[in-house]
Amino acid sequence: MSSPIPSYRAWPLLAVLPLLLLAPSALAASARDKAALEVLDQRMSTAEKRYRDALVLSANSDPKGTSEGDAALEDMEDVMDACLKQRGCQVHTMLTAYKRLLKQNVDAESSASDLDGDVDVLDDGTDHAGVLGASTPESARAAALLNDQRHAFDRMVQYNPAVQAGIRRWLTDMRVSLITSYENYQYVKPLMWPSWEKHGLPEALLFGIMAKESNGRVHASSRAGAAGLMQFMPATGRRFGLGPDGTGFDTRFDPTAVGMASAEYLDERMGALNRSIEYALAAYNGGEGRAQRVYNDFGGRGFWEEAVYNQFPGETKDYVPMVIAAAWLFLHPKQYGLDFPRVESQPATFNLARPASIYELTICLGNGGTRDGYMRALRNLNPRYEPNTWIPGGTQIRATSKIASLYSRNCINGPRADLARTLIAANVDAAVVRSVGIVDVGDITAVAGVPTTVATGAPKPAKPKVEQVREYRVARGDNLGRIASRFDCDIKKLAQANGLKAPGYSVKPGQELKLQGCRK
Repeated sequence: MSSPIPSYRAWPLLAVLPLLLLAPSALAASARDKAALEVLDQRMSTAEKRYRDALVLSANSDPKGTSEGDAALEDMEDVMDACLKQRGCQVHTMLTAYKRLLKQNVDAESSASDLDGDVDVLDDGTDHAGVLGASTPESARAAALLNDQRHAFDRMVQYNPAVQAGIRRWLTDMRVSLITSYENYQYVKPLMWPSWEKHGLPEALLFGIMAKESNGRVHASSRAGAAGLMQFMPATGRRFGLGPDGTGFDTRFDPTAVGMASAEYLDERMGALNRSIEYALAAYNGGEGRAQRVYNDFGGRGFWEEAVYNQFPGETKDYVPMVIAAAWLFLHPKQYGLDFPRVESQPATFNLARPASIYELTICLGNGGTRDGYMRALRNLNPRYEPNTWIPGGTQIRATSKIASLYSRNCINGPRADLARTLIAANVDAAVVRSVGIVDVGDITAVAGVPTTVATGAPKPAKPKVEQVREYRVARGDNLGRIASRFDCDIKKLAQANGLKAPGYSVKPGQELKLQGCRK
């Protein structure tokens, strides 16, 4: 539940607006005046930051929020008063910051009292400002209200019934997938969005493709061979520098590399298809050759024209509006009662103080106020590591500032760190109690052909057969723990037999392993 945002005291400085014409002229500012103006600017910036910090405190139910907010406003009033007296000070410039904070405070209060909760910063809620005639058909009125074309993306696509049907699906059966995709995207955004921004491509389109392709799961793979956040096929990936990098890692799983490759691919396709997002998406899903042929054969006619539309397979007909629908919701959540969660995704790194796995880190980090914890974020940001693979101490881990803080607090030493280690080391076999039964052997007369011990007359223990050592070729995604579990092996014997060193026990796809110490 959101904490109420307190209403700070009145905003008396708005009363200075009539005094703008009375401010000293800026034409005669001396060097001394300019130095004084710089001081005033710095004071105003400091006060503005103090006020924003106060809003954060208030949102977190910290009682200091109100007092800090009022103090910040007083600081700004002092600056405004000094500005009115200072030659060369532009009062309207100072008021810009003041009015900006006023709007932020009003928005925060409105958000706190809104049953729908906080909304995305891209959506300012002004979409329904237009007035439509009463004679307009209801369906057309709804479409016009929801397509205000505030964003560049809005003007690049058609908001038609196919897209609206896609929005309906995302908001019903697929709502959880949409929210999950949004959360996952926030963590990888710093790695992917810069490349798209460089190419002038809409961020909403990046989100829409990622949501439809993988739900923001870096390690997603399809039976057809597509892989990664943007589901590059091997051949297309190679064209844009993606694929095995020689270490056993496929860079189709790397968010930064995928961000660059997907931006280059979409920019290339849109350049060849008259900047049409629909055609570019059809190429992304159904093959660039088909999309280009249809575009050329029909003289560049629109994707939604029946003759063009029917040239594409059913999967592509579904894919194009679904991506556009996800992108549309990314930009316009409020109109649809959609509350995207706030995600603390400020990038940061930390070095492992000792060997650990992502599973262990997930346990010791805890939830940190999130619904699902941080395993997906750690996997997405560190795609080279399987969750149960030991990562050597000293390794730099990509994370967020919140995760880095929780690691220092909970994962190096202390009860949470000890608990995580215990749980990771737990072995189901250790829970099985093996008892040795007492057998009444009766007459201990030796049986012909069965050797007995001299002392007891009991049969001698049979010598074990020479162990038959088999071999196994490591598959992609395998690690030693998984192989040991599959073949019921003693992991230490298995590692020793193959010259693998602790704690990582690193193996590579294609490597031949001797199944020493295995019971299956």
